[in-house]
Amino acid sequence: MFSDLERHERRVYSQNGEDGVLQRIFELVGTSNRYFVEFGAWDGQNLSNTAHLRLDHGWAGLLMEGSDRADDAPVERELVDAENVNALFAKYGVPEDFDLLSIDIDGNDYWVWKAIEGYTPRVVVIEYNVLFGNRVSKAMRYDAGHVWDKTPYHGASLAALRKLGHAKGYALIYTDSWTPNAFFVHRAALPADFSELPIEGISRGEWYQEPPDTEHRPWVAV
Repeated sequence: MFSDLERHERRVYSQNGEDGVLQRIFELVGTSNRYFVEFGAWDGQNLSNTAHLRLDHGWAGLLMEGSDRADDAPVERELVDAENVNALFAKYGVPEDFDLLSIDIDGNDYWVWKAIEGYTPRVVVIEYNVLFGNRVSKAMRYDAGHVWDKTPYHGASLAALRKLGHAKGYALIYTDSWTPNAFFVHRAALPADFSELPIEGISRGEWYQEPPDTEHRPWVAV
């Protein structure tokens, strides 16, 4: 069903091919309300996974960013963490069922997705730590105040996110060719006979078993 996603990779505003991949996914699984939530969203345009949908296809949604890049509309200045994510969704009137959730906060991505309750996006795109091996299920230790220092200590492995996705009712369907984004679709939007590929058929290859030069920082098995 998703065998041609790499061919559809195309960059309009996104970091690499995410714009084209998301457009193709929604052609295949449909939409409900063309509503998105994205954090961190920078300025809502540069490297955004939702700008193409919002600016060129009439989508609407919530953009949040914890840094001063959010000083101008349409991005809300909010530092999202596992404790406040559900309250922020309620504050901004996010519908319980919506089409796209994009998470890229260079740190607590796994823990924030895990904390979301009562909301069911059709598609989730989330950044993973590409330096882990395919079978290592680990995440950085949760730290609400974490700010990425541009080292390999960030996020979670693909296997960890796949395991979490399964617990929330999602199938892992794709990873980007050039950027470490994983794409999930809720099983309610998939055919009953859909069969998820093994992780080796979706990942972009084996790397380290654990990111290098992070021995002094804790990883949590999940």
